[in-house]
Parts: sequence; structure tokens; C-alpha cells
Amino acid sequence: MSFALNLFHAAELEGHMLGEGALGGAELAAKLASGTGDIKARLKRVLADPAGQRALFASLRAFAPNLATDKTLVTAYPCDGTVIVSRADDVREVLDRQGDFEVVYEPKMRKITGGANFFLGMQDGADYQRDTSIMRLAAQRDDVANIVVPLAREAARRIVADHATTIDVPDVLTTVVPALMVQRYFGIDTASVADLREWATAMFWYLFVDLQGDPDVEQKALDCAPKCLAAIDAAIARTQADPDGPATVLKRAIALRDAGTGGFDGSGIRNNMIGLVIGAIPTISKACVQALDGLLDRPDVLARTQAAAAHGDEQAVGCAVFEALRFNPVNPVIYRRAVRDCEIASGTLRACRVKKGAMVLASNLSAMFDPAAVDDPDAFRTDRPWDVYILWGYGLHRCFGDAINRAIIPALLTPLLAGAPLARAGGDAGHPDSATPFPQHFTVTR
Repeated sequence: MSFALNLFHAAELEGHMLGEGALGGAELAAKLASGTGDIKARLKRVLADPAGQRALFASLRAFAPNLATDKTLVTAYPCDGTVIVSRADDVREVLDRQGDFEVVYEPKMRKITGGANFFLGMQDGADYQRDTSIMRLAAQRDDVANIVVPLAREAARRIVADHATTIDVPDVLTTVVPALMVQRYFGIDTASVADLREWATAMFWYLFVDLQGDPDVEQKALDCAPKCLAAIDAAIARTQADPDGPATVLKRAIALRDAGTGGFDGSGIRNNMIGLVIGAIPTISKACVQALDGLLDRPDVLARTQAAAAHGDEQAVGCAVFEALRFNPVNPVIYRRAVRDCEIASGTLRACRVKKGAMVLASNLSAMFDPAAVDDPDAFRTDRPWDVYILWGYGLHRCFGDAINRAIIPALLTPLLAGAPLARAGGDAGHPDSATPFPQHFTVTR
């Protein structure tokens, strides 16, 4: 896991923290004292586990809430030094200050499209505002309740019914349902479910997860990108030839363009649609898997959640699912690069100077456990206000599909939870695999 390795290197660099300082907190010290191997090997194992990450961030919040180092931990993008931000107020500050802390994905996005950037990689400005406005006209908020949720609910019911006793959750359910959404709601029906999930996963891994610049990860993504773009081009052609077809995001984007009212021109539709495809499948699937994994660790919560699911209460299911995800979010940090010399938490005792070019790792995981911002943060509670959760980013670059995610994940998981009591399959099969950043297998029994 790139994030865990990055923190491992940070802690290795700040060696004094392994003594009586920040990493000397009781919980983390206990974790480090257990197991075999030297302190570095034990630390690496601890940081591969969400509980270990939470313990580390608890110590950082107390002793070094804005930890600056000259060591460059992210090598996939040009940067100079690193700042790790752990307090909730400071995490939100970093993600709000677009003029000081920029998204860095543009070079990789241009490789994906073969030249053009798309809105996920843009800074705030006219191009960003234009493209996101067009996409919000094409992907309308009412679609979530009217199209996306019914589609997900029905598809999940059929899949669960076909797997009455045993189900490999990501393989047959949580990657399949969002891929069907891409086909039927986005309008990319010219690619198979299998191809869509393979392409989206490879490209997402390259764009957002690979912080070390792995050439194999890049090559896989760049092999998949032209296939996905060709499928989108074919879907555009098919949609134009069938103007009476069903309403899709793609159909609306084409209509906006053809109306001459400021829609995408040239390859704009294709380039922005690939952004939606990339963002939809692996994140929804991973969120479902990690949330379900967390519920299985809490039998009492799981039983209550299954009872709610049996009554079709998707809202109650969502409250439990997103609280489970708080303990193990899809992305425990969000990274930005400083565009100028500046300061975080100015005027406070934790004020930190940030030099131009530094990569700032703002930990949304840590923010969601900050006792200064979250009531009783270590408790599992299903009555938390939604603004506690930073599951899909924050500020201008909050995930474009956050409203879809909030609705589709409970709709997708409710049919699975509504049946007989769930349990893990025996052995390794009953735990999410870690061969890639996105679980491919995780089997439960009913």
C-alpha cells in the first residue's frame, strides 16, 4: 500500500519519534512491541493496518500535527519535501485553499487522453468551472434517486439471488453494479462489464494511488486508456445515431454540444466521460468491501444493520456503512502540492511553514478521528452528522460522484445484508485480498 509505505519512510526519517515522542503513545507503542522483526519491520506492518494508521495519526495530532520534512515521499509527481497534516481544521484548510495547494494529476491525465486535461486535474478557473458545469447539466442530481439507485438496487437483488449461500463480493457484486451504471446511466454500453472494471481500475490506480511512479502501473493504465476512449467514441456514435434512445449522461452531453449553448467541443465529451468512468467503479467497490469488512468485525452492529436491511431501510444501512468506512476509508490521505511558500494553521501553536513545491498529505482519516472536531471519535456510532465524514474529499475537488456514492453504496449492499446472517468464508478468502490497492476477492457466506 503506497500510503503505508510513505508513512513508514516518514517515521523512519523522524527516528526520534520512535522513542518517547509522538510515536511513543500507549496504543502505538503496544502495537510496535508485538510481533517479530526489528522496529522498522514492525512499523511497516502496523502501518499496513488501518488501526495502526489511526494510532499513528492520534500521536501526530498530539505531538506533531503538521509534520514537515525535507524528505520527498511522493516520487510520481515533481515535488520538494513533504508536510503531513493531521488535525481536522488544518486538513479542511489545506483542501479549501485552492490558490495555495494544487491538485497534481494533470500530467498523468494528459497521458490518459493523449493530450488534453479534464476537470479532475484542473485548478480552479474558467476551464474548470465550465467543464464541471457542463457535467452537472449532463449528470443531474435528480438522476441519483430516479435512475441510479433503482438500477443499482435491482441489479444487486438479481446478483444476490443468484448467489444464495456464498458470494465473492467484489468479483460478482460491487464491481459489477457500478459497471452496469457506467453502461446504462453514463451511456458507455459499447464495452463489457469485465472490460470497464479492468480499464477503470488500472487507470485509477495510475492516476491517484501510485505515488511512487511504478512503470508497470503506468504501462497497464496506458494500455487500457485507448481501449476505453475507443469505447466512448463508439458510444458517442451510437447515441448520435439513435436520438430516441434512453436518457444518459452521454446523451445529454451530446445534446448540450449540438445545441450550441456552450457544451463540450472537439474531444471534450470523450475526455470528460473517461474521467467519470475512471472514478466510478474501483472507488465504489472498494468502499463497499471495506465497509462490509468493518461490519463483519462488529457482530452486534452487523446484526442491527442486517435487521434494517431486511426492512428495506437503506438510510439505516447507510449510517452503519459510512461509519464503518470512517474507520477504514478508501483514501486515508488526500495530497496537494504547495504552489508558493505559505503557512498552515497560521496564528496557532501548530502553525507550520510550507515551502513551494512541498507535497502536503492532508489526512482525512485523521481528521475524522480528531476529538477537537468529532464527538467520541473512537466509538462506532450511527447517529453522526454527515459533515463529520470526509470520505470523498473536501472542498472544490470533492469527488464529482459524492452524491452517487452516498446513495448507491447502501442500495447496492442492502440486498446482500437483507438475507441470512453474513459470515466470513474460511481462511484468507474471508478477508479482502491485498494483491492490488482495490480488493478483487472477498467471500462471505449466508
